[in-house]
Amino acid sequence: MHSLQPVQTVSNLCRAGYFGVVISTLADALEIRPVVLDGGLASQLEAQGHNINSELWSASLLHDDPNAIVQAHVAYFAAGAQVATTASYQASIDGFVRAGISRVEAQKLIKLSVRLAQQARAYCEDDHDHWIAGSIGPYGAALADGSEYRGDYDLSVQELRDWHRPRIELLAEADVDVLALETIPCVAEVEALLTEIDGSGQPCWLSITCAGDRTRAGEPAAEAFALARDVDEIVAVGANCIDPADAYVLVRIASQAAGKPVVIYPNSGERWDSSAKAWTGPATFQADQIKNWISGGARLVGGCCRVGPTEIKAIRDLVA
Repeated sequence: MHSLQPVQTVSNLCRAGYFGVVISTLADALEIRPVVLDGGLASQLEAQGHNINSELWSASLLHDDPNAIVQAHVAYFAAGAQVATTASYQASIDGFVRAGISRVEAQKLIKLSVRLAQQARAYCEDDHDHWIAGSIGPYGAALADGSEYRGDYDLSVQELRDWHRPRIELLAEADVDVLALETIPCVAEVEALLTEIDGSGQPCWLSITCAGDRTRAGEPAAEAFALARDVDEIVAVGANCIDPADAYVLVRIASQAAGKPVVIYPNSGERWDSSAKAWTGPATFQADQIKNWISGGARLVGGCCRVGPTEIKAIRDLVA
């Protein structure tokens, strides 16, 4: 494993004084004002020149080049992001083992994803009002077969709970501020994750992935959102890895169904061609779209795949 190297101090945008109020928890902040998320971590790593075309995706660099992950987090903090999402989205003990890494080392790498984000946050001139979100990607992401966009796992809720539990525990032990239960494609996996964290006291946000107003598995998005209404650990509910054109409708549906602050972070609008393993079509993401999202109830706003620091800076300027 590479040793961690110092990184350049980020801009003054990282200071808590940018908004003038110091907040202790993300949940508290959401009661006062919108909070800006980062963009696509993998997209930024690719922009930095890294080839992450493997089953582990961005998690491969936890082993191969952890300092690259620090640099990516720093780029988003410098752009004005207030939340760094860890490089654990596609990380799983099973996936690391398939790549020839021991189970003990896999556990350490998952925890390392938190330390790298914390290291990046430390380069802010004042690290108040900046939070670390431990990414809990869907079961299908670890399969690296595109099933995270179908949700056709053929697993029971209990089996999904058992699979997700080790990573949830490891990230919580590493002292994340919040868990990002993100890109969840089906109601069964939503139920599994919510059941697993209910009563734990660990703050989380729940973000499903949709096509239009339905989950990727074809269920009404409102059904998935409603499951989070009575789970105290869930501080925000919404959607990510979606077409920007669908964002406003999903914000309204999430707000009404869950009665909680809404999290929304779409893709750029480009389309992923899984056979060619390439992005196609024009980017349609525009930062000024967040005005409508916020008016509809969004409080956590940012971007997902192909949304980078430039777009996050534009969002932060609009929010500020």
